[in-house]
Amino acid sequence: QVQLVESGGGLVQAGGSLRLSCAASGRISSVNSMGWYRQAPGKQRELVATITSGVSTNYADSVKGRFTISRDNAKNTVYLQMNSLKPEDTAVYYCIYRKIIDYWGQGTQVTVSA
Repeated sequence: QVQLVESGGGLVQAGGSLRLSCAASGRISSVNSMGWYRQAPGKQRELVATITSGVSTNYADSVKGRFTISRDNAKNTVYLQMNSLKPEDTAVYYCIYRKIIDYWGQGTQVTVSA
């Protein structure tokens, strides 16, 4: 089992920044993928960004140039730096750990006011 603990969500004005963190614990493999998805009210959960243990990254087109994903393998922690936030970024952000199967965090709310 893998446990994920997220932090860093909150309320911010448009144009502002937030940094999300997600710490993984439990049966952690040295080779894995971690990342973030989000789900806005009435919408399906969607990919935001992922990063492999080899630090290969993938971003949704909607966040490219504004969000940066990074990780600290020694701490089994993934980060999401979100800049130039827009109201349409408002959602619950979920951390994911992927190694054969997916493990999800409990989610953290990000609200961007206009």
